[in-house]
Amino acid sequence: MANSRVGGIIFVKADGVSLRAKGSWTCNPGVNKKEMVVGSDSVHGYKEMPQASVVSGTITDSSDLDLEALYSIVDATITVELANGKMFVCEKSVFSGDGESTTEEGEVTVEFQGFNGRYVS
Repeated sequence: MANSRVGGIIFVKADGVSLRAKGSWTCNPGVNKKEMVVGSDSVHGYKEMPQASVVSGTITDSSDLDLEALYSIVDATITVELANGKMFVCEKSVFSGDGESTTEEGEVTVEFQGFNGRYVS
């Protein structure tokens, strides 16, 4: 096996600026979501709706992190370098989180939604 590591260390950047990632992150390329259409008599078929690409997780706050600038991000490229050697790229992203932070470990919950989410090797 060339690279048997499947999880663990990641690096997250917003327009090339490193964010202090921690914990588990989620990357969704925005694949179309399919749902069954159910009538009163039977299943009638399915519908398919587009989704935005999403990157979400937690970062560690620091004295030099400008939270207002983070919450104001629009039209950014978000990259997540995964432990397995892949990279997830989400273009034209906006900060779409709630701006929530915690005090115990100085955590900030972040979510970005954008266009053209994809995995690259």
